[in-house]
Amino acid sequence: MDWNQVPTPVRVCCAALWEAGYEACPVGGCIRDTLLGRPPGDWDVASSALPETVVSLFPRTVPTGLRHGTVTVLLGDMSLEVTAFRREGDYADGRHPDAVSFGVGLREDLARRDFTVNAMALRRDGTLADPFGGQADLDAGLIRCVGNPDRRFQEDALRLLRAVRFAAQLDFTLENSTAAALHRNAGRLDLVSGERVKAELEKILLSPRPALAALPAELGMLTRFGVPAAPVDLRGLESLPPTPEVRWRRFCRVSGLDITRLPVERRIRRAVLRSEGPEPVLTGRDLYDLGLRGGEIGRVRKALEAFVLAHPEANTRKALLDRADALKEGLRPPE
Repeated sequence: MDWNQVPTPVRVCCAALWEAGYEACPVGGCIRDTLLGRPPGDWDVASSALPETVVSLFPRTVPTGLRHGTVTVLLGDMSLEVTAFRREGDYADGRHPDAVSFGVGLREDLARRDFTVNAMALRRDGTLADPFGGQADLDAGLIRCVGNPDRRFQEDALRLLRAVRFAAQLDFTLENSTAAALHRNAGRLDLVSGERVKAELEKILLSPRPALAALPAELGMLTRFGVPAAPVDLRGLESLPPTPEVRWRRFCRVSGLDITRLPVERRIRRAVLRSEGPEPVLTGRDLYDLGLRGGEIGRVRKALEAFVLAHPEANTRKALLDRADALKEGLRPPE
């Protein structure tokens, strides 16, 4: 990786910090994704500059997390989180550090991060700061905690689901000691809010390997949502349309998760709670492409659900496209 792969606003931000005499480097997920050839969702910068210094150097900033050393810098159409190198104290609530302290170096800042693949940074000279073997784990397809995995999960229980989520999204394997610690600390997910559990589970369900959502269920992480700690067979989930409604519906049916205990959108709750039966293989987009619009899509979708419930053997793309085409004609008055 080199600086030519870094967006201009990020280079401008780092250059301004360098000119003022501070260290600054892109860090974390943006480095991971770039090394994997994936477009990063966002870019974060770590710096030796304190938040008040960052605010003084840039005309447009937002104090998004001053207590934890973070300032959002607005450059062009990009928002960059610039966070001071920091050391974290204890995590009394199992989610957030009680206190942070600054004045540490890049290596110590990387040491506090969750997984090795997220603990890399691009130095000013174009070399990769990778003290924990993140690049080797990327090459091997492994999700490994930085340092002691039990400590990482005890600091922040959300990392239990994040480990599974990264494995599902990247098609990676959980490294042995990390997987063992996941088992030992599974009950700590009770410390995580329903909102965060929902968000991480949904990312797993919509990933290329949604069947990994079985792991949190089998380890007993989801018992407060009505899921017994028992084997869950999610084979075939990846063949269903990658929409929240469809994937949540199948997951809840198989695992026993009570969707009313999770803070999900009304459309997802309705999709899960409606009458049992196989899910039509056609999506709303398929119906749109067929020429249906507005309320027509909903009416045809309901008719297809009833049809598949009565004739599960006809739940094929060709059969449902023919059925939908016939239903479409019946919705419109003759010319």
